[in-house]
Amino acid sequence: MSDACCSLLSAAPESEEREWTLSDYESALARWCPGCGDHAILTAVQRLLEAEQLPPEQTMFVSGIGCASRFPHYLSTYGFHGIHGRALPIATGMKLRRPDLNVFVVMGDGDCCSIGAAHWIHAIRYNPDMVALMLDNGVYGLTKNQTSPTSPKGMPSNTQPRGAFLPPMNPISTTLGVTNASFVAQTGDWLPAHLYATLQAAFRHHGFSFVRILQRCPQYTTAIYDVAVRDPNLVELMVHPDGVVVPELDRIIKNKVPHDPADLDEARRLAEPDGKIRLGVFYRNETHPVYEETRAVPARSASEKLALLGAELDRYAV
Repeated sequence: MSDACCSLLSAAPESEEREWTLSDYESALARWCPGCGDHAILTAVQRLLEAEQLPPEQTMFVSGIGCASRFPHYLSTYGFHGIHGRALPIATGMKLRRPDLNVFVVMGDGDCCSIGAAHWIHAIRYNPDMVALMLDNGVYGLTKNQTSPTSPKGMPSNTQPRGAFLPPMNPISTTLGVTNASFVAQTGDWLPAHLYATLQAAFRHHGFSFVRILQRCPQYTTAIYDVAVRDPNLVELMVHPDGVVVPELDRIIKNKVPHDPADLDEARRLAEPDGKIRLGVFYRNETHPVYEETRAVPARSASEKLALLGAELDRYAV
């Protein structure tokens, strides 16, 4: 058992007041490539955990497979490193059984939009109260440069050396098109203030919060966001009191568009590509029923569970 797990199991009683600092959420040294946007995202997540004072033993990070899936290893909380594309059903099961937990799901673009696409669509529809982070670098990076569903058209890779021949999937438009979409936002790893504010808004939303994080890969996809990093005029911020407002960026990013996240039709229009990288909250709706509240599992003792199991097995006795 790791030292991190031991520290969680020996946590102080609930009656004792506790305060956590940033170091309480830090774990192993992150081993992503130098310059990888995942480092900035990890820092923002740790800042969020400290700001919200989330007890490490009541916080769960679930991941699939890919560079982003290393996330649970670098946080001193509970974590589940799952299999490719299956992070969302695993997390939904956890939330059903333990609705008191703070559940975060971390996926890459291939993990979420390819092999995990069906689970992604149904997680949006189910609307469990959790935060889903899709770290989108437009490539399968861990397996060394294959075209992913969000790779830009024409971008060469090891699987399509002459360039991706299909237009990239738009994860924001896809999410907004699913029944029961609850919270949909987009941010970028190179704008730490906006990244943090978006994560905080997502966590405080009651329902399924989907956040696409545009993430730079220094090995394979530097060209995707490099121009926008160097030229802030290519970025447009959606601003509204019910969205994300980051005054620190006023002098850096001049392009802003007022957008009420309650307006689904306008959110869908803004999600369509038009040459701008649009960041902020596209849509927010807390009126949808939350999955674990409608499918609550009754609390039962061990003896009651055994009795129910015995009764079920007796039905098949010959």
